[in-house]
Amino acid sequence: MKNKSLVQEPKPILTVNKWKFIVWLFIITIVMLFASQTSAYLVRRAEGNWTEFQIPMIFWYSTGVLLLSSVFMHFAVRSTKKDNFAALKINISAAFALGMIFLVMQYIGWQELQAQGIYLKGNPAGSFYYILTGLHGFHLITGLVVMLFAFWASMKMTIHSKNLIRIQVCATYWHFLDLLWLYLFVFLLFFR
Repeated sequence: MKNKSLVQEPKPILTVNKWKFIVWLFIITIVMLFASQTSAYLVRRAEGNWTEFQIPMIFWYSTGVLLLSSVFMHFAVRSTKKDNFAALKINISAAFALGMIFLVMQYIGWQELQAQGIYLKGNPAGSFYYILTGLHGFHLITGLVVMLFAFWASMKMTIHSKNLIRIQVCATYWHFLDLLWLYLFVFLLFFR
């Protein structure tokens, strides 16, 4: 006969949703990429031969557009938690549209840089500016793709208050991309 005090109940296994784990792993990878690029920027800037230029005003406006898209993404998550599918579709559509507008504004900003004589090829200051903003733009496009999947799921009503994983993963990645842009914008503004 076994003594009941010696028998232990198994401890619950802590698990993390695989999609949340993947998005956080991806975010960590992106942080490392941009940390290395901004470090290289600072090292190269210290060497001299650095052209200073005015950051076009459209980059300021595009920053506001991206922050507004993050607000709509937040409202999309709140709408999902309340099973308000009409509001979810409107908010996620607005976040997507503002993300697209941000990309267009970035392109216009690049054209304004070229009008100032700042090109991808040439002085390292311009090269780094295009590379850093271009890398962010690429990741923003991946965020828009993730958002399309979340929108599609909202159309099929497979995301709702009891199944929040897709919208949470989408929102986490989108908010990260917004914070990443804020970091890059402030970094490039102060270290021109």
